[in-house]
Amino acid sequence: MIDSDNSHEIGDLNLAYLLLAQRLVKEDAASAMFRLGMSRELADLLGNLSLAQIVKLASSSLLLCRFRFDDHPILSTLSHDHNNLSLRQAHTAIILSGQAVAAAN
Repeated sequence: MIDSDNSHEIGDLNLAYLLLAQRLVKEDAASAMFRLGMSRELADLLGNLSLAQIVKLASSSLLLCRFRFDDHPILSTLSHDHNNLSLRQAHTAIILSGQAVAAAN
């Protein structure tokens, strides 16, 4: 029963992520690629999926999104108590943009 509940929750999360990601891609592909850390090819593919395809893809028991703060500098920046929120956001954006460039090469 617990595995079934987990699979259902993963499916719900996948669906929410895919719908949000597709909306971001359709609104502004370049910004979505940066925010989601995805390639142009993946953004194009995601932007062209039908609702039925998204629902089918979301039903996977595997988590489709990936946390981008899986290394120390990003997690440290996000969790460090800065008084200046805009400075923290800018620093995080710089680190993430460097990560996206490195992943594309």
